[in-house]
Amino acid sequence: MISLLTATLLLAQTQPITITVQPDHVLHAASKDLFGIFFEEINCAGDGGIYPELVRNRSFDDSDKPEHWEVSPGLKTEVSNGKLQVEAMADGELTNNGYWGMNLERGQKYTLQVIGDFPSKCQIDVEAGETKKKLSFDAGMGKTSTTPLIASTSTAAGSLKIKVAKGQKFALDYVSLFPNTTFKNRRNGLRPGLMGMLTDLTPAFVRFPGGCWVEGDRMDSAYRWKTTIDNLPTRRTVPNLWGYKSTNGLGYHEYLQMCEDLGSAPLFVVNCGMSHKETIPLNQMDEYVQDAVDAVEYANGPATSKWGAIRAANGHPKSFNLKYLEIGNENGGAAYNERYKLIYDAVKAKFPDIITIADVWGGTPKGPKVETIDEHYYSNPNFFFSNASRYDSYDRKGPKVYVGEYAVTEGAGSGNHIAAIAEAAFMTGMERNSDHVIMASYAPLFANVNAKAWNPDLIYFDSNKVYGTPSYFVQKMFSQNRVSKIVKSSATNITEPVTPFHKGGIGVGTWITQAEYKDISLIENGMTKQLDKPQSQMKPLNGTWQFDGGTLRQTSNQEGTRCIFPSPNSSNYTLKLKARKISGREGFLITVGFKDSDNYLWLNLGGWGNTQHAIEYAVSGGKSELGRHINGTIETGRWYDVQIDYAPDHIVCKLDGKTIFDQKPTSSPRFFYTTGIDSAKNELVVKVVQGNETNQQVVINIPNRKTSGFVYGLFLASNDIHAENSLESPTHVSPVPMKAKIEGGKLAFTAKPYSLTIFRIPLK
Repeated sequence: MISLLTATLLLAQTQPITITVQPDHVLHAASKDLFGIFFEEINCAGDGGIYPELVRNRSFDDSDKPEHWEVSPGLKTEVSNGKLQVEAMADGELTNNGYWGMNLERGQKYTLQVIGDFPSKCQIDVEAGETKKKLSFDAGMGKTSTTPLIASTSTAAGSLKIKVAKGQKFALDYVSLFPNTTFKNRRNGLRPGLMGMLTDLTPAFVRFPGGCWVEGDRMDSAYRWKTTIDNLPTRRTVPNLWGYKSTNGLGYHEYLQMCEDLGSAPLFVVNCGMSHKETIPLNQMDEYVQDAVDAVEYANGPATSKWGAIRAANGHPKSFNLKYLEIGNENGGAAYNERYKLIYDAVKAKFPDIITIADVWGGTPKGPKVETIDEHYYSNPNFFFSNASRYDSYDRKGPKVYVGEYAVTEGAGSGNHIAAIAEAAFMTGMERNSDHVIMASYAPLFANVNAKAWNPDLIYFDSNKVYGTPSYFVQKMFSQNRVSKIVKSSATNITEPVTPFHKGGIGVGTWITQAEYKDISLIENGMTKQLDKPQSQMKPLNGTWQFDGGTLRQTSNQEGTRCIFPSPNSSNYTLKLKARKISGREGFLITVGFKDSDNYLWLNLGGWGNTQHAIEYAVSGGKSELGRHINGTIETGRWYDVQIDYAPDHIVCKLDGKTIFDQKPTSSPRFFYTTGIDSAKNELVVKVVQGNETNQQVVINIPNRKTSGFVYGLFLASNDIHAENSLESPTHVSPVPMKAKIEGGKLAFTAKPYSLTIFRIPLK
């Protein structure tokens, strides 16, 4: 016999899901800027990527050695004051292979520029691939030779060689080999193939230049836009915390130009006086505040203004129409709140129309109005499936939301199909709530296959090839099928299975905090067991734990420390303990349902910079909140009573005798949809995500519309959820056109396993 639940599920699977759409019932306008892109200088996305300079370390600023230059025996070299001093004891050559090979295309034009200090009538021979050229220099300091080259052969593994004859002695200050063919033939322009990939995404906005690249590890490597708009040979080369040096050849002006070429609204992220390890004192913040104001003036000010005139001199008299300014990146806490207010007030005083975005790493900043908050999500597929309805219940009275970074990063391979479908599910929720979630951008955008510092990424490339992951095609499908209005719809026969909580053990921990625990007891089946022998009863997984009688103390400053107790005998139990914070940024982590380090629940008291309490639920390493967090702090030096009543179908958490959470497992549907109108084309757009492993029959029903005929759409599916694309097979997982018949306002189709399907239905 089968259970009633199983029979119900089987019956639901045999019945079609019917999505009933009311195209005349508009719920709200959809955000015009919902789908954009986030460009960060990571993974050689700029240098070695979309910025097509072929010479690596062109200014000899990477270190005190000729990094990325091969020096043949017989040449004596030294890097001094950003110049490569060369003395030939014998004939030799300097070779630069660029970024894992220079891509040279037969018949294409390139510009070779060499700046250096040369003696009288100095000649040097250069070779780019098999193309040869002789350069002549008169005596003098800072002499420049700018020479056109036409490649005689095609290669993806080319190099630039500078031939040096015995007895020659000179200094090289700058060596550049730059393709003449750039996107829209811009001077100092961008790589056409990579820009073409972005053009196909039709991004509503571009967030730039980061990311952690904005903050830098320390303030001396933080992004300062004013050092990126001067002459190319003198731009500041900066250590990038992602493991390479950045020339800033792709500077503030070029980023704004990129946005213009894509038809996208610029979103500039300005440093707020904070790096990963340092914070500028408040009495020294004037320079950083002025940087933010001047950045807006450079982008938008008239050509008669100070910075607008510099923009005009750089070749762009008209405004770039900067729309958004994000103040800092992933910053938070009291220090950020103070600096956010300084920049917000100064920018709004001069440019009130600029829309500002705030970080929320220590909670939403207090003080001035917060217009938009930036939320980031990286997790596993289950998190994104489970959080597709996350924004359904967000408070519309609060700030608008920008989901500035999101991606499946666990179980995603190098960017696989299941990751893309889980992200698509999450995107249906953002689109459905695009009255409040006004912007979203996947991250990271680009990765050179030879320089991956983050996994996965949206677009991969080498010196001459490029491909998009399945996630790229999901982004493309959503962005090319935008809607202007969200309309009312409902669905029947969607199964919503409830997954019970993990069965498992208990424990305690901290997050960048020192704390102690005592009077730890476990109650099960009416019996109380005191855990008063920590050495034998507790197992530290990480952190620095000390055992003092019945008190357990954690003294390190690590993230996510944990000490696990013996597992209860039953799946239903009560954990009681006292907890006291010694010092640090946050509060306590009390674990229940501990299956392993990737699967558990914990009560997070004083999390998010000691501003919130929440229950976090980890599945396969990805954490999500169970229910909603509440405001709360943990005081230093005070003992708190904590109690958790736990069962696989119910968890109750009490703090000092007061119930703060009472939660049951939530349902986890794996079928998602969103419905909207493209007013410009008078078409109903329906997006459907099937996140299950079976075919699902679907009917789209439009009452009171007698539309008949064939309609066209796209679907993305794969028989292998782990399938990926590659440089050799760039469209292995990619959208396929489809056609379906609609009769009497009803369209029936089969949603394939783990698929995204989009239909555009004329409403004439």
